[in-house]
Amino acid sequence: MITIFLHRDGRTEHVQSIDRSWLNPASGATLWVDLAAPSIPESLILSDTFAFHPLSVEDAMSVLQYPKIEPYDGYLYVVLHGIDFRQAEHGFRTHDVDFFLGRSYLVTVHDGYSPSIDALRDHCPRNANLMGDGPVGLFHRIVDSMVDGYRPEVEKLENALDEMEDAVFTEAPQELIRDILAQKRDVSSLRRVTTPQRDVIGRLARREFVDISSEMALRFRDVYDHLVRLNDEAYVFQDRITGILDAHLSNVSNRLNQVMKVLTVLTTVFMPLTLLSGLWGMNIPLPRFPGGDAAQFWWLAGIMVAVVAMMLAFFRRRRWI
Repeated sequence: MITIFLHRDGRTEHVQSIDRSWLNPASGATLWVDLAAPSIPESLILSDTFAFHPLSVEDAMSVLQYPKIEPYDGYLYVVLHGIDFRQAEHGFRTHDVDFFLGRSYLVTVHDGYSPSIDALRDHCPRNANLMGDGPVGLFHRIVDSMVDGYRPEVEKLENALDEMEDAVFTEAPQELIRDILAQKRDVSSLRRVTTPQRDVIGRLARREFVDISSEMALRFRDVYDHLVRLNDEAYVFQDRITGILDAHLSNVSNRLNQVMKVLTVLTTVFMPLTLLSGLWGMNIPLPRFPGGDAAQFWWLAGIMVAVVAMMLAFFRRRRWI
């Protein structure tokens, strides 16, 4: 689907087609073309109308690209990612958005899922100021909204880590190790998203490109600071998940030691009982206890109980149980 907005003379309107004269910076017009999950015929607008370089068009139509920024003749090609944390699927699903930033236009290409672009697209006809700062200002609004959208998604991950820490020291179900490893993959996904995007926005904040004014560079610096904090949090999450994994393995080891201690005590207690029952079960003359044949069993039973009691008292005194 193609959506086209034209800002001119302080007004923003939704248009159906593009006049090539609007692409001339001298026209005073600002054009925003949004391609949401474009079909092959719709994508021809990139090469035919705007005459973008074939390599950038090929990248824009690819499913996934790493965040990057590349200058071409007359425009900047930028790839950034929005995220969508889905705890049930254990992962930050990335949705790349491709930007073609020219002096009088901004072209966005995405897979159809971009809350930031959807919100801005809905408000554009009602708020002329959204496109009043030109293509770079519009580009900043979208990027800033995308980065702001990271915060609630990161908080979901943080809440999941909090729940996992509680589970380690309470119930510790058997499937917890699987959840820990899945969360470890989530944290790695967050780092893979934030680190390269931080570098891309950093280049915009440093004014490496002539089309970025000092005012816009300051705005991008604020976005850069947000990404730096998110990247730092990703490293903190990495340490937390490592600590949770170590604590879980230690907890499992302690529980295993407790089980082995109980089994060892039971085995040790029954060893003398087995010896006594084996000795008095042999078909050879053995010392007999007073009281006749009927009392022999009770004598042996009493000796066994006494032996067990003494062994348990000894184990208790040594703090083995």
